[in-house]
Amino acid sequence: QVQLVESGGGLVQAGGSLRLSCTASGRTFSNYAMGWYRQAPGKEREFVARITWSGSNTGYADSVKGRFTISRDNAKNTVYLQMNSLKPEDTGVYYCAADVRYSNIRYISEAQYDYWGQGTQVTVSS
Repeated sequence: QVQLVESGGGLVQAGGSLRLSCTASGRTFSNYAMGWYRQAPGKEREFVARITWSGSNTGYADSVKGRFTISRDNAKNTVYLQMNSLKPEDTGVYYCAADVRYSNIRYISEAQYDYWGQGTQVTVSS
């Protein structure tokens, strides 16, 4: 079992930045690929970014390319999402997720993740 805890959310003005963190416990973190998803009010949860177990491959949704950066520190069991140039449409609950079966693949479906965190709220005001 893996427990994931997100932090770093908050309220920020458009154009601002936030860095989200997701800390894992319970299993060997470096075996897992990690992803970030978000869910806006009244909308389906959507993919944001993903990083493979080694950190050598990353993938992003088109809507965040060039603005968001995913990274990981396996020594700290933590994955990060640096969010710059935030827009009101980035508002939502951000979730991190982990998977071990496809840990070297850049993109997988939401259903293929094994573990999910509880989420952290990000609100971007205009």
